[in-house]
Amino acid sequence: MKLQNKNNFSRRNFLKTSILASGGMLIGFNLITACKPEAVMPVDIKNLNFNDFNAFIKISDEGYVTIFSPNPEIGQGVKTSMPMIIAEELDVEWNKVNVVQGALDTNNFKRQMAGGSQSIRFGWNALRETGATAKQMLINAAAVKWNVAASTCKTSKGIIINTNGDKLGYGEVAKDAALLEIPEDVHLKKIKDFTIIGQEIVNVDIDKIITGEPLFGLDYKSQGMLYASVLRPPAFGQRLESFDDTEAKKVTGVIDVITIGEKARRQIRSGKTNWTFKLSETDKVVVVATNTWAAFKGKKALSAVWVTDTKLESTKDHDKILAKVLDGKKQKVRREDGDIQKAFLKADRIIEKTYHSPFLPHNCMEPMNFYANVTPEKVHLVGPIQTPKLTASIVADMLGYDLDKVSLEMTRMGGGFGRRLYGDFVYEAAEISNAIKKPVKLVSSREDDMTTGIYRPAIKYRIKASIKDGKVTGYHLKEAAINGNMYGLLPNFFPAGCIPNYKVESANYRGNITTGAWRAPYTNFLAFAEQSFFDELASELNIDAIQLRLDLLQNVKGTKDKRIQYSGQRMEDTIKLVREKSNWGKTKVGVYQGFSAYYSHNTHVAEIAEIELKDGFPVIKKVIVAVDCGVVVNPTGARNQVEGGVLDGIGHAMYADFSFKDGKPLHKNFDTYRLIRMQETPKVEVHFLENELSPTGLGEPGLPPAGGAVANAINLALNKRIYRQPFIKTLKNSDVL
Repeated sequence: MKLQNKNNFSRRNFLKTSILASGGMLIGFNLITACKPEAVMPVDIKNLNFNDFNAFIKISDEGYVTIFSPNPEIGQGVKTSMPMIIAEELDVEWNKVNVVQGALDTNNFKRQMAGGSQSIRFGWNALRETGATAKQMLINAAAVKWNVAASTCKTSKGIIINTNGDKLGYGEVAKDAALLEIPEDVHLKKIKDFTIIGQEIVNVDIDKIITGEPLFGLDYKSQGMLYASVLRPPAFGQRLESFDDTEAKKVTGVIDVITIGEKARRQIRSGKTNWTFKLSETDKVVVVATNTWAAFKGKKALSAVWVTDTKLESTKDHDKILAKVLDGKKQKVRREDGDIQKAFLKADRIIEKTYHSPFLPHNCMEPMNFYANVTPEKVHLVGPIQTPKLTASIVADMLGYDLDKVSLEMTRMGGGFGRRLYGDFVYEAAEISNAIKKPVKLVSSREDDMTTGIYRPAIKYRIKASIKDGKVTGYHLKEAAINGNMYGLLPNFFPAGCIPNYKVESANYRGNITTGAWRAPYTNFLAFAEQSFFDELASELNIDAIQLRLDLLQNVKGTKDKRIQYSGQRMEDTIKLVREKSNWGKTKVGVYQGFSAYYSHNTHVAEIAEIELKDGFPVIKKVIVAVDCGVVVNPTGARNQVEGGVLDGIGHAMYADFSFKDGKPLHKNFDTYRLIRMQETPKVEVHFLENELSPTGLGEPGLPPAGGAVANAINLALNKRIYRQPFIKTLKNSDVL
């Protein structure tokens, strides 16, 4: 594959080593010997002399390649898969590659964030170019040395070979290569020639994870670092009036008690920041201590007075609020095809159902934390964040520093699920360090995370469809959300384009409870609602549930409507694959199958859940999944993502519930907040469609269809439709609670 260079590479970065060499350092000569056939993997690489080749690649004269992974790692596997893409095109052996998490570098890395399952999709071409360009420069240098055409040379595992059989290791031409112009034309490998991409590669951090070596934000320490715990309002809608720190200061290890919030409020007033600063609109009390335990203990000893300026919301109010919003006239039309009213007037039958979901916390395994060291010269930030560039920019504005004076190092994250898109805890850490003039680690407890964080919005969907002459002729979807869907619904996903009269509307209620993206935003619940509804339509039409979807997809295949985001053909192929692999409709007696398919984050997924009844209660035994995500970079990581998404989707749909009373969360830890248990997790069998299309996301797409597949299987087994999450409320079986 020939690819024109689009100036994605910095000439300065490619020349960096030769400029250094011209100053008397022989770095350029030792730059790339990673591909010497006799190079042996060193046991300890800490003391090796590494040299830059570009922003992504370093290579030591001992024959060891370091590839920097630019995007944050939240468990989605990009720290393994992104370097695999570079190594593939650079043509080096994977067992000679070391992977390091890159720091925030806005000059050399693009879209350096984790969110929306887009890291691999957006990085695919750029990462391939990075490796291929470096390789081509090395080939060109060897060709000059041999006085032959570059087209007569090839590479194999880091060795350049010409038609005469002459060989040069990369390191032998690295200095010369750095002096050459960046190639205008870069040839990428054909997919059939991949030797690394598509292989089962183990997570590059797995040894450190299982042995407990420092990787995560909570692991980070620096000399003289203190610890901080923040007391925030106990109810959404309250603000601090006064506090007494007498008892807190008696706790051994407590250094000081301060308040923060003014700098954050200044950002709100200036209009330079986004709505996530709502978490910082009030003063907060901070306990600073020599260790985490002392900080937590000191915070519990604080006495504070909170005042309320607005009505405090309770869960009993939310259902009424959503119903009112759903029936209101302030709905915003997101898409409208045909004449929906006419379709309903002419219908033989009309089906209308309403679905409800609660607020939900993120519950990352690693609670929110961040390190900050603010000095007059610079701001040093370290920790787990999905949006490093945005976060660093806001800290710079908040503290009055130029952005180039703010350095942010990313650690591996113990879960993100959208919670770490928002840097409220980073802003707090920076403000604390700025106040105490010392390095500090802000650490949240599980209770802090669950009661003072950001939640999935509470939502109601009402879906109404018309049937005429055995065909679905109209489809009307309405959404009502509390602090949700800033960007509206996803009106151009399935079934858009499949039904001639189609309308999508949404309305939002602004309340006090802070909400934000939650794994597979919007689709995590919408998929359950729509896919459950389509099963009801299939029942009304007396047609197989899968066949109904396939029939509808015929109407969108070949469409010229550029608004449609999914592919009718790819969705059809995905559905047919899961139907085949699951032996749909032919299982043994006592096994009930439920189907669901959904497109999200550029990926098509179809799932079939199999359940059995035990003492009258549905037990999920197996979920068969078909996925079209284009080229699978790392099958091991890809399966892990799909399996995790499915289990996450099932667990939250079945059991997760969250409620408020007078603005206060009623669940503070896992003793009252129900998660799926180990013995409740089914086997997940994953199948990928094989094609040569560019890869798409996998961190989230496995989650949305899971709830619908389980709900449809439950209905088949119990003849009980589910319209509300968690399902356990509908099943009314207290024995499993």
